[in-house]
Parts: sequence; structure tokens; C-alpha cells
Amino acid sequence: MKTKLTKEMIIGLVVIISLVFLYAGVNYLKGIDLFKPVNHYFVTCSNVKDVTISTPVYVDGFKVGLVRNIAYDYSTNGKIIIEISLEKSMRITKGSYISLEKTLLSGAELHIHLNTYVDEYLKSGATLEGKIPEDLMSVVQKDILPQISELIPALDSILHGLQEVVNHPALSQSLNHIENTTAQLEVSSRRLSRLLGNDIPVIADNLKTTSHNFALLSEEMKNLNLTASIHSLNLTLDNLSTMTARLNSRNSSLGLLLNDSSLYRNLNLTLDNLSGLLIDMKQHPKRYVHFSLF
Repeated sequence: MKTKLTKEMIIGLVVIISLVFLYAGVNYLKGIDLFKPVNHYFVTCSNVKDVTISTPVYVDGFKVGLVRNIAYDYSTNGKIIIEISLEKSMRITKGSYISLEKTLLSGAELHIHLNTYVDEYLKSGATLEGKIPEDLMSVVQKDILPQISELIPALDSILHGLQEVVNHPALSQSLNHIENTTAQLEVSSRRLSRLLGNDIPVIADNLKTTSHNFALLSEEMKNLNLTASIHSLNLTLDNLSTMTARLNSRNSSLGLLLNDSSLYRNLNLTLDNLSGLLIDMKQHPKRYVHFSLF
């Protein structure tokens, strides 16, 4: 006996099928594949801000799962439990942990940090520790803002001192000196430009002429018979040495005159006698000259 489907049964069946498709479609839009085998784990955290259902789970930047559920654990002191679903082939080693990292666009992400030093894996349904790294704002509030607060009085003192320096008359005088120095440097620069444009070419031509003359002189010296000149100079030095030896010797008259002291004394005595004779002749000429007319 065939059972006929009534109108109410058909409507109920359509509603059930629609609900199934609706549930599957909603999960599909969330990124959850109901027909794909998965491993599920639990993560305990103290703060799940920006974490929602279907928040992605990554390992080394590769998406391996999603957040399936978030529940508050009233039996503990403020712990929040996050249920995550991972791909069937994705296994987590013991000692691993999950960090909740905030992003600018997607809000938050879960990153698995695997313990690569062990080969033991957690079973599906195990609980992992969740860590929340400090974000930029918390670092600023915790570390940077107190330092800035401490620096504000010092900056105030620096600005006050800088204001006194700026308003000091000596600064104005220094600026005037700098302006005068700049003007003098400009005048010197113009003079140097004129020097480089007018005098330097003349000096360069003179240096070129001098260099040419030195080259000619060097060529002439190269052509000189230096060997003959040096030989002649050596002969002259030998003759001079011989003459000096004769002057120092007592075998010559000039050598005796230069070296014999007795000859020098006799010559002086003779000169003294001659001088006395001339004086006596001048005083008594009649002793030496006689004039006779007859």
C-alpha cells in the first residue's frame, strides 16, 4: 500500500531541506566547509577582542582553519574558550601555543606557533594556551607615554633657554657679523674669479715658457763634454795643490819668506835701518851730499 504524501508533509519536507541548505550556505559564507573532515581544538584566552566566529587561523602565514565558537568559562576566573576547526591533516605538537594578533583590516587573526623540537602531537579536542602580544597602542601607553611625560619638563627648560638665546642681543650682533663676513667672502670670490680669469692664464704661459727654457738648458747641458771639463778641473786642482805645497816648503824663496821667521825679522830690521837712514838723510843732507863749484 503506497503512502501518499500530503500537502502538509511536502511543505514540511521543503522547509527542512531549505533549513539544511540555509545552514550550509551560512557556514559556507563564513568559510566553514561542513563536508570536509576537520580537527577541533580549544584555546583559552583572557581577552578575545576583535575575534569573531569564522576568524581565520594561520600557521606560518598559511590559512589552516577557522574559529567555530567562542564561549565564556564561568567556572574559572575570567577565561574565554575559543573553539577552532583545523584541516584534518593539520596536527599540533605538544608545547605549541596560539597568539591573537590584531590587524587593520580583518580585525584579528589566530596564529599557531608550533613547537618544532618535539614529535608528539596533541589529540583532537585538546586545549592550547592563547597569548595576546602587546599591540602598538599598549606599547605606547606602557613604555613611550611615561618617558614623554618625563621629558616634557626638560623640553620646557630647553625651549626656555632657546628663547633666551634667540632674544639675546649678542645673537643679533653675531648675525650681523656673519652677514658682513658673507659680503666680504662674496667680494673675495669675485676678485678670485677675476684673478683666475685674467692673471692665471698669463702665469700659466710664463710657466710654460720657463719650462721650455729649462728643457733647452737641459738639452745643452746634455750636449756638453762634461768629461773633458771635469778632467781640466782636476788638473787645475792638482796645480793648485802643488803650488800650495811649494809655498809651505822651505826649499823655495817664497816658502822661506812665508815660513822662516828669521828672514822675516831680518827683512824687518833692514827696513827699519833703511827708514832710519832716510830720516837721517832728510835731517842732515850735508853729510851725504857735497856741492863744489870750483
